[in-house]
Amino acid sequence: MLLPSRALRVSVATVAAAAAVTLGLAGCGSDDSSDTAASTSAVASSAAAASSTAAASSSQAGADNAAGPTPAQLQATLDKLADPATPTADKTAVVVDGEKRAAAIEQLTQALAGYGKLTFAVSDVTVAGNTATAPTVITSPNGAAPAIPLTWENVGGSWKLSDATACTLLGFAQIPCA
Repeated sequence: MLLPSRALRVSVATVAAAAAVTLGLAGCGSDDSSDTAASTSAVASSAAAASSTAAASSSQAGADNAAGPTPAQLQATLDKLADPATPTADKTAVVVDGEKRAAAIEQLTQALAGYGKLTFAVSDVTVAGNTATAPTVITSPNGAAPAIPLTWENVGGSWKLSDATACTLLGFAQIPCA
């Protein structure tokens, strides 16, 4: 049911690349380049926009950091989602609109029960409005995957995994996010 180690790493790398491009187009920027001129131009435009956005948000960094989440707070949401002993209702509470993912989250819980412990290392949290993004290393019994950017949203004062991040994590276990 779960991906073999090599396939997991390839899947994580693919998701990371897709997420980096998506985030780049959303204004967060990316250092990744592409082989095609059109893609290079799009990435360069995104990077320029991201630089402008980063410069504008740097002046707000002090204010945002006071209200922004710590890596430990964000990591706690991932730990809860991956803990087979945590009830599904508690897991859906840490995902934006998690109720609509309850069946998939229950499948993930069942899959992780026999798989082994997942650990997460969240670092370098960036806050833009009500969204936090952080590169996260996921370590499974088969080894660590490269860092991927995951996102959280501030909902009612609580930082929750974004629906897109929940779907990415469910995808690693080959659980559709339909």
